[in-house]
Amino acid sequence: MKYIINEYKDSEKEIFIHCKNRRSMSTEYNFYCDESLHLPNDRSKIMVLGGIWCPKKDVGEINRSIREIKRKHNIDHEMKWVKLSASKQEAYKELIRYFFDKDELHFRVLIVDNKDVINHENYNQTHDEWYYKMYFRMLKTILDPLAVYNIYMDVKDTKSKTKILKLKEVLANSRYDFSNQMIKNMQVIRSDEVQIMQIVDVLIGAMAYYSRNLSGMKAKTEIIDYIKERSGYTLDKNTLYRESKFNIFHLQLDEG
Repeated sequence: MKYIINEYKDSEKEIFIHCKNRRSMSTEYNFYCDESLHLPNDRSKIMVLGGIWCPKKDVGEINRSIREIKRKHNIDHEMKWVKLSASKQEAYKELIRYFFDKDELHFRVLIVDNKDVINHENYNQTHDEWYYKMYFRMLKTILDPLAVYNIYMDVKDTKSKTKILKLKEVLANSRYDFSNQMIKNMQVIRSDEVQIMQIVDVLIGAMAYYSRNLSGMKAKTEIIDYIKERSGYTLDKNTLYRESKFNIFHLQLDEG
């Protein structure tokens, strides 16, 4: 019996060392997150959470390419979904084209289609606690336990730093970072400081606009049509679970 126990411990140690060695050789990724319509009383039944990830080593080159697109189209401010206009439509189309043509860039989005039906009291949770659960659900599909991640969220308000600390705790407690090595860093940033965040804003804004069945602005509907064309998806259905370029997950909540 003693021999068996020692053999088990030795095997467990070997697995730990193997995973640690594999992690040390794995790619380090930056994941840039954003959200839309996430507040409890924003008069929308939709909530959108998502982000873009890429190898950390490619971030500098990607940011420079986005700045070049903006210079080409005489844009001296952030490219954001709310700022999309007919006069700048070609610039936004080029930004979307760059995302789809750049193999190192990947997008994941979770759309809660009916957040208005949930009764948090029935689940013994606050809206914020549910929000963290949804953020975790958005992230967990693409996180590789043997890779290393730096996760950045767009600063929204004075509670942003508290939110990201809570999210890191949720990820760790759910064993996706049981060794405290997978999530290397989590912090809030300003979207004007990192150019990639502007692609995140545009893609999430487009998904929110489409999911709310809005169609009042031709420039926006044409950009959405271009996203459909390049992704090959209708945007209103889930993609395959491990789709790596443009990953969509629609969540229908049970009433209660």
